[in-house]
Amino acid sequence: MLSRITQYLKEINQGIENILSDFNEPVRFKPALRPLEDSLNEIKMTIRRQEQEAIESEKKKNDLVVFLAHDLKTPLTSIVAYLSILETKPDMPEEERKKYTHISLEKAIRLGELINEFFEITKFNLQDIVLEPGNLDLSMMLEQIADELYAVLKEKNLRCDVQIDDTLMIYGDADKLARVFDNLLRNAIAYCNKGTAIRIQAKERHQEIEIVVANEGEKIPEEELSAIFEKFYRVDGSRSSKTGGAGLGLAIAKEIVELHHGTIRAESDEWETRFIVTLPAMSEGE
Repeated sequence: MLSRITQYLKEINQGIENILSDFNEPVRFKPALRPLEDSLNEIKMTIRRQEQEAIESEKKKNDLVVFLAHDLKTPLTSIVAYLSILETKPDMPEEERKKYTHISLEKAIRLGELINEFFEITKFNLQDIVLEPGNLDLSMMLEQIADELYAVLKEKNLRCDVQIDDTLMIYGDADKLARVFDNLLRNAIAYCNKGTAIRIQAKERHQEIEIVVANEGEKIPEEELSAIFEKFYRVDGSRSSKTGGAGLGLAIAKEIVELHHGTIRAESDEWETRFIVTLPAMSEGE
C-alpha cells in the first residue's frame, strides 16, 4: 500500500515537472489518477495559451513601436525640409512663405498627436482604468463633443447630422465616456468621404441607451470588424495611412464601455461604417 502511494506521488511530481518543461507532451497518469491528470492537463493548456497570448501581444506592441517610429520620422523630415527652405530663402514671396509655414504647422501638430500616442501606449500598459462615476446627461455631452469638432468638420468639408433624444441620463464617468465618443467621432471624420455627413444618433429603448456614430466611407472588411477593438491592432495600409493610428483608441474605448456594463461593436457595408455603443440607462429615482 505504501509503495503504491509512493509511486503515485512520484507520478504526480513528474506530472508537475512536465507542466513546467514540455508543453507539447500531455501529462499521463495511471487510470486511478485520471481526474488529477485531466486537471493538470487543463492547467497546462491554460498556461500555454496565456504564454502564447503574451508573446503575440508583445509582438504586436513591438511592431507598433516600429510603425510609430516610422510615422514620427515622416512629419519630422517634412518640418525640417520646409523650415530649411524658409531659412535659406528670405526673399520668398509672401504667399509661398505662408503656404510652407502652414504645412510645417500641420506636420508639427501631427507630430504632437503621434507623441501623445506613445504616452497612451505607456499608460495603457502600466495602469488599469479606474472609473469616477456620477449622474451624467449624455445628451448634453454628445452635443458638446459634436460642437467642439465643428472646426475640424468644416475644414474637411463635412457635415454633422445630430439626432439625439433629450435628457438621456446615465450613471458613468464623464471624462472617460467623453474620451470614447470623441475618439469615435474623430475616427469617423478621418475615414469619411469628402462632402458627406457624420451621423450621430442616441436614443433610449428597453432600459438601454444606444449611441450610433456613422460615416460614409471605405468599407471595413468583415474579418477586421472585431479585430479593430484589440489592443495594438493596426488596420490595413489603405485605411491606416490616412491617420497613422496606433490602434489604441478603440481598445481603450472598448474597455471603458465594458467597465460601464455596456457594449461596443462595429458594422460596415458599401454605404457606411457604424460604431454602436449601448449603455445602461438610469432608472427613475436613481
